[in-house]
Amino acid sequence: MYTIPARFRRQFQPLCGVPMKINANSLRVGNVIDLNNKLWVITKTQVVQPGKGGAFMQVELRDVRGGGKGQERFRSAEQVERVSLEDREFQFLYPEGEGFAFMDVESFEQMTINKDVVGDQWVWLQDGMKVNIRLFEGAPLAVELPQTVVQTVAETDPAVKGQTAASSYKPGKLDNGQRCMIPPHIESGTRIVVNVEDGTYLERFKD
Repeated sequence: MYTIPARFRRQFQPLCGVPMKINANSLRVGNVIDLNNKLWVITKTQVVQPGKGGAFMQVELRDVRGGGKGQERFRSAEQVERVSLEDREFQFLYPEGEGFAFMDVESFEQMTINKDVVGDQWVWLQDGMKVNIRLFEGAPLAVELPQTVVQTVAETDPAVKGQTAASSYKPGKLDNGQRCMIPPHIESGTRIVVNVEDGTYLERFKD
């Protein structure tokens, strides 16, 4: 795992690393939890509603120290130990090798973070984007992007006469190469707002 040189580290706040209990349905990508005497960073979350019984939260995890991966299920109201970390604001600069370069907006120091730490959301990174990087003992554990991004629809089928927004959505391809189901009235070249967490269409971007 990447370690920030000692000269870049800052003094941690007193609460850094201290667990606090939260409901499992509040877990988000980038959170770090204390589970079975290990620290795990959450890389993916999904709310599952089975045919019978209550909903539960299914999460994918990465071992903070060992790098191993795992999955866990929690009942929605189950209490989970979340660890408080140091949060710092960075700006995305460019891809670099197997990772991505970011700059601290206060100190202007740069670091390169491995793609595994950024997670699947790397596809939504944009030049100059401000992100929150979560650090533990000086090492980056997770990169939190804004909740939404603006993308341009690069390809989609033309609107069919008579279709309305209430009709079934159609497939579209965005300018970052990702697929997204969009309303039938949205055409190629349109800028839209996309939910970063699940890649779904939210609305047409308003300049």
